Amino acid sequence: MRALSLTMAASVIAASAVLVAGQSALRRTADGHPDLQGVYDVATLTPLERAAGQPLVQTDEEAARLEKQVADGKFRAGLPSKGDRSAPPKGGDGSAGAAGNVGGYNNFWIDNGTRYVTVDGRKRMSIIVDPPDGRVPQLTEAARQRAARTVRPTADQQSREDDPGLDPTPGAYDDPERRPLGERCLVGFGSTSGPPALPVLYNNLHQIVQTPDAVIIVNEMVHDVRVVRMNAPHLPKTMRKWLGDSVGRWEGDTLVVDTTNFTDKTRFRGATENLHVVERFSRLDAKTLLYRFTIEDSATWTSAWTGEYTWPATDEHLYEYACHEANYALLNILRGARLKEANESRKK
Repeated sequence: MRALSLTMAASVIAASAVLVAGQSALRRTADGHPDLQGVYDVATLTPLERAAGQPLVQTDEEAARLEKQVADGKFRAGLPSKGDRSAPPKGGDGSAGAAGNVGGYNNFWIDNGTRYVTVDGRKRMSIIVDPPDGRVPQLTEAARQRAARTVRPTADQQSREDDPGLDPTPGAYDDPERRPLGERCLVGFGSTSGPPALPVLYNNLHQIVQTPDAVIIVNEMVHDVRVVRMNAPHLPKTMRKWLGDSVGRWEGDTLVVDTTNFTDKTRFRGATENLHVVERFSRLDAKTLLYRFTIEDSATWTSAWTGEYTWPATDEHLYEYACHEANYALLNILRGARLKEANESRKK
């Protein structure tokens, strides 16, 4: 028994030595902190939320089956179209995803990864890890009332006789500032730039540049740039930013970024300007970061919620994204609304 205990103790010491050696082998900056710099491709099949009752982790075999299913679907969608095909129905074919409606992306543009996120050697089926069910907490009564004031198309308005997806809110197409921030090319859609930074349909590259005084996160989508001021106080509440005011600090080898002071127009998933996001960046190895975030807004959700996923390094280059405020598409959206109004007035 004593020999067995000595053997176990030796194993623990050896494992600890390997861990310490691995950590010490990680690249560090001149001020001694882990070097987080590099370009990362965060595209993944793992969604933010998972289906009701689905476990957080999946077996390698089941994950491989699902990944192959997605790969086969992308292959079929990439095949040449038949020359004798009929025209799609008015409003689009209604298929799931970005390509299902008129004006949606075709399969060529969509790049949401080929694999599920792997954390601790296991495949993750959702980015959210808390609540344990992998779902965004319920909205507060105040948030439900805010959402109810935003008119959405009814089932009848989604019929073939109407324009599917058209926002019927009065004045929605009267003023460019009424259009969503992503449509106006002010901020990338889907919270791709963050915080929290989430994977979207394409352009999922992020580059980190690190100095003792600031950490810069450059996002491929809409060339959003986040400047994290290190060891600094937050700006006064009267100073609001599209991406919030981010300040950072080191907790051991983890970069902690605290963000407040959002504008009242950012509205991450319907949040208020009092949204509070805490992010944690940890280097797992020379080619992988673990990104973890916690969301708080007591006026929007009944509890805080947390997600995490890995950021794998890539040798791909980050190119300029040619989206800009007041682009032709935005002007044409407003012109289209005027044309629709004129056509409707002639029918009366």
